[in-house]
Amino acid sequence: MNTPVQPATARAEVLAVQDIEVIYDGSILALHGVSLHVEAGAIVALLGANGAGKSTTLKAISGLIHADRARLSRGHIRFHGEDTAGVPPNRLARRGIAHVLEGRHVFAHLSVEDNLRSGGFLRGPGRRELERDLERMYAWFPRLKTKRKVQAGLTSGGEQQMLAIGRALMTRPKLMLLDEPSMGLAPIIVQEIFDIVARLNAEAGIGFLLAEQNINVALRHAHYAYVLENGRVADEGTPDSLAARENIHSFYLGGTGA
Repeated sequence: MNTPVQPATARAEVLAVQDIEVIYDGSILALHGVSLHVEAGAIVALLGANGAGKSTTLKAISGLIHADRARLSRGHIRFHGEDTAGVPPNRLARRGIAHVLEGRHVFAHLSVEDNLRSGGFLRGPGRRELERDLERMYAWFPRLKTKRKVQAGLTSGGEQQMLAIGRALMTRPKLMLLDEPSMGLAPIIVQEIFDIVARLNAEAGIGFLLAEQNINVALRHAHYAYVLENGRVADEGTPDSLAARENIHSFYLGGTGA
């Protein structure tokens, strides 16, 4: 049974994206004046059809747009009040931004446990600290504990998505960016992953900004949501207010969330 999401109370702002514009290859305008905010310990959904700009927004926040030959041409991104312009992705990760890319990226030839360890190495922890963090991951993701010695490439799609999230959690993030966590997964696995996200948020206080096409599952767990269309914020609001709008599926998302 799903536990209803409680409205977020007034909290400190963790992330502020202000009027950003992103250009690819020096000429293709991908984002047009996107602004959004994430408060401490909140789950914020970024909704929209494929190509709406969700992934680009997340990559702009984590600094990964430069790997795609893109640049932030206007606007500001502030994490805990500090401007992130020019800060490399690895330093942003050390500051507390963890980005789980679309597509369940894992080190296929390494074991599940070695994949998790690789996430912990970013902080340079001692052996005991690393082992404690591993046990925390296995508590959050019991499926991974049973597969700890199995090559990651031999696990299921759902287990690989859990592994990608667990590896990011090993960096001890303050904010997690999840890009299409439900893509290609069976509904029961999608629900399991989102239930874990909700537990991490409620019990560990981790904030999430998640990009999703499956609006039904996203709105069940989010405190607030933004709708992107053609690189712009077309709408925003609480899950209840957005779900009540008749055009949310057909106009903004082309019916993909039905």
